[in-house]
Amino acid sequence: MNEIYILLIAAFLLTTISFLLGWYLSNKSGKNKIMSAEERAKQIISNAEKEANNLKKEKLLEVKDEWYRKKQEFDNEVNNKRNKLLAFEKQLNQREENFDKKVELVTKKEQELNQLKKELETKAKLIQNKTQELERLIEEENRKLEKIAGLSTEEAKKILLDNLIQETKNEAAAQLKSIRDQAKQEAKKEAQKIIVQAIQRFAADYTVESTVSVLNIQNDEMKGRIIGREGRNIRAFEASTGVDVIVDDTPEAVILSAFDPIRREVAKIALEKLMSDGRIHPSRIEEVVEKVKNEIEEEIFKVGENALMELGLNNAHPEIIKCIGKMKYRSSYGQNLLAHSLEVAHITGLMAAELGFDITLARRAALLHDIGKTVDKTVDGPHALIGYEFAKKYNEHPVVLNVIGSHHEDMPMETPIAALVQAADAISGARPGARRESVEGYIKRLEKLEALAQSFDGVAKTYAIQAGREIRVIVEPDKIDDARADQLANDIAKKIEQELEYPGQIKITIIREHRATAYAK
Repeated sequence: MNEIYILLIAAFLLTTISFLLGWYLSNKSGKNKIMSAEERAKQIISNAEKEANNLKKEKLLEVKDEWYRKKQEFDNEVNNKRNKLLAFEKQLNQREENFDKKVELVTKKEQELNQLKKELETKAKLIQNKTQELERLIEEENRKLEKIAGLSTEEAKKILLDNLIQETKNEAAAQLKSIRDQAKQEAKKEAQKIIVQAIQRFAADYTVESTVSVLNIQNDEMKGRIIGREGRNIRAFEASTGVDVIVDDTPEAVILSAFDPIRREVAKIALEKLMSDGRIHPSRIEEVVEKVKNEIEEEIFKVGENALMELGLNNAHPEIIKCIGKMKYRSSYGQNLLAHSLEVAHITGLMAAELGFDITLARRAALLHDIGKTVDKTVDGPHALIGYEFAKKYNEHPVVLNVIGSHHEDMPMETPIAALVQAADAISGARPGARRESVEGYIKRLEKLEALAQSFDGVAKTYAIQAGREIRVIVEPDKIDDARADQLANDIAKKIEQELEYPGQIKITIIREHRATAYAK
């Protein structure tokens, strides 16, 4: 259309120019040429109009063709989009149908799972009932077997273990004799190792109680023999062991109470031996208790050796081995100290292996990191520094010394192994259920209570019992008479009130015993 307008304007301009030219020429040539110019101008205008009309028609046709072509393209594009929308709508409908099918399938599966859950719950209840019935039948059969055999379960187990131990000893001795005739001591240790492994295959997990041990007895008649005439046996036992013996209405059981695990273990083994032997009287009690104390010392040393062997360590001083064994009877926030130290050693060894450090040295340092907790309780100071001085006394490796002294940052860390031990110590102590609230302050208070009573002249031994609510003081009869005993009890009570902080009240019991010995010849 624009081209048509341009042509029209061009024609108009051409006409105007022609007219002006004609007018100019007519004026130039005179009036006689006016008529000829007008005719020429009309002819030119007529030709221009015809040409303009022709151009107009051509352009109109071109415009119409272009419009039809554009319209056709637009219609095609609309149809394509409509088809795509229809296809997409069809796809959405198909997906919606599939989704509905999946929802229906999931609902069906959920119903099946609920039904299966109900069936499993029913079966679980049935299994539980059958299990209870089976346990009842097993217990009933055990009682029948005990009645028929005339032996309790514990007695039968003991006989079986004794026979197994004896048989294993004989086999081990026969095998080791031909191999190590010239090394009797090594053969003995190897036999003990084999025996311990054999026993462990049948032994259940054992957890040391914090303050009490329950000792099973054959019958309630034994309680009277433990107490003795006018209580002389139980008094002698408590005086020798420092453990409170609780004999109450609990059937076939006696409770041993003491905050020191070693004392409690000595008392438990000694009482078992006395009941097994049958001879229970003061002199026999003292003899058995002293013997058991020696056995416990040997056991402590063996435990230390076994701990070193478990970690593949050697060349330790006997005093260090003894302290390692004492860890079995110590706890750290309720966690067994030996189990904790072994766990820290294994974790440290694994980390050291990953980092390319000396695995043996790392395990040794980790095993001994808490050794200060087993050193003599009279030494004051942080257990890390106490352990450092103790290990230094027996020429331990400098890396081991630094680990012991720095695992609680009481001194600077000098080796990467110290950081590994500190991390492993935190990992072991942070396990859920590994530790309880701190009992170190509680134990220190009981130890201080005993030391306070021990500071008076004429006092032979002191034992804190009943969780620190009672202290029993055994005096020397030739230095403290009955009247002085009353005064001593009052003096101890006043000093406790002045120097200690404690909940409730503390009972002070003075025990004065005179013994006369004669021999019939």
